[in-house]
Amino acid sequence: MNEEKYYQEIEHLIKKQEINKRVRKLEENNSLVTTYWQLGKIIVEAQGGSKKAKYGNELIKKWSVKLTEAYGKGYNASNLRKFRQFYLAFEKSSPLGSKLSWSHYRELLIFKDENKRNYYINLCIKNNLSKRKLIKEIKSNSYERLVDKPNKIDIIIPSKPSITTDMKNPIIIPIDKKIANEYDLELSILANLDFFFKQLGEGFLYAGHQYKINDGKNNYYIDILLFNYKLNCFIVVELKLRSLKKEDKAQIEYYMKLIDEQVKEVHHNRTIGIIISKESDKLIVNFIKSSDIIPLYYELQKVVSNKD
Repeated sequence: MNEEKYYQEIEHLIKKQEINKRVRKLEENNSLVTTYWQLGKIIVEAQGGSKKAKYGNELIKKWSVKLTEAYGKGYNASNLRKFRQFYLAFEKSSPLGSKLSWSHYRELLIFKDENKRNYYINLCIKNNLSKRKLIKEIKSNSYERLVDKPNKIDIIIPSKPSITTDMKNPIIIPIDKKIANEYDLELSILANLDFFFKQLGEGFLYAGHQYKINDGKNNYYIDILLFNYKLNCFIVVELKLRSLKKEDKAQIEYYMKLIDEQVKEVHHNRTIGIIISKESDKLIVNFIKSSDIIPLYYELQKVVSNKD
């Protein structure tokens, strides 16, 4: 093994670790938002309910002293009041931890007008706004400048694109040589793209392979990037000639996030993912949408292509 190969192995491990670090941050954010909502719920219930509870009463002061001493300034009286306010603002619906961060919600809690708050939430979801960009929209009076304000604005959760119903089962990948590694599998798919697309369903278009994307610190390479004009979204395809692992899902979710942030247009649906993995002697297609693995597994039959 030469020096370059050693370096590639080191770089691969570092990139994998960096992906896992960033994905853990996403998972931590979801947990953080949910926890703060639940803390607010407990505070409201302990105070006798939303109608009876008094904002900033003695219970919050008492608990803040004990919690701050045990867990730090993150649980002072000011933050406990925010948690309570957070729950009351979203009492009838769970917060969108996978869509917005706690930093987003802290900015949005200043609005007592539910329509106004929901408008900015929808804006964040639709355009993948960072906290900084959200603040910019608020300062520009984006809501106030609406020509025609609806009487009622509800939070709009983007509909998940559904997998096409004309997908074949089993899916066939024509090959003319033994697949020894993921690179061989990638070449086999690329050599028969039209056939492969028809197995997946209608509307698939090729966008690139070893598609380079950067998160500001590192370059990553997506095995195959597709677009589907019927689903109106990009599809990230990753190839693993082994059993599916937890980190594979984390990796492709991070790639999906980067595509959503950097490649996806506003009018596109959110990116979905496909991981082709190997179970025993069978290849399996695993579909990833949002944070879920769709429980639909399609066996790929390896057959020798007919060149005649």
